[in-house]
Amino acid sequence: MKRKIGRLCMVLGAVLILCAAGLLGYNRWDAARAEKASQEVLSELEQTMQKTITEHRRENETAAPQPMLDPAQEMTTVEVEGRDYIGVLSIPAAGLELPVMAQWSYAGLKVAPGRYSGTTYADDLVICGHNYAKHFSPIKWLAIGSPVYFTDADGLRWSYEVESVETLHPTQIEEMTTATETDNWDLTLFTCTSGGNARYAVRCVRTGYPVRVTDAAE
Repeated sequence: MKRKIGRLCMVLGAVLILCAAGLLGYNRWDAARAEKASQEVLSELEQTMQKTITEHRRENETAAPQPMLDPAQEMTTVEVEGRDYIGVLSIPAAGLELPVMAQWSYAGLKVAPGRYSGTTYADDLVICGHNYAKHFSPIKWLAIGSPVYFTDADGLRWSYEVESVETLHPTQIEEMTTATETDNWDLTLFTCTSGGNARYAVRCVRTGYPVRVTDAAE
């Protein structure tokens, strides 16, 4: 009887090891798939946005020195592969450059981060992303003061820097999206922890007036 129990335990142990290996393999495959999907979208999105930037360059002589910023203004969207995007998020310290969907969804997050709420114009943009290695997993390590850039579909480049990194419970939805008198931020990036029991929220403040990409390159 003891031998049978011992063999059964060995078999169960082997099955558990195989299951763990299979899960690890799937997670790596899924992360690689997500990275490839987001970069393919990024390439097409940047090409489309470049057309807008070129148009602004042609109109540069008559364009206003600075774009008008209306907090009630809706963000322009660009359609790529059947999904709408609002721009490109760049985090140099994390080596990330990612397209951002106009609206988040569970299916969409398998391709790219998405807007959870807000806009750049109202200084309350919230972006969520999966914790894939090449999506939002690295944001929890960002140092205070790290630069973050968002280039919207109109070719405006918004500059931010990290003000704080905090951990929130999944039920703290209001705290995720609503600034207070003591905590006032302009951009929030968030992703779930490895176990999915909490959320990392990176709070950023805008560091200046947005500029045209053509102006930023000069």
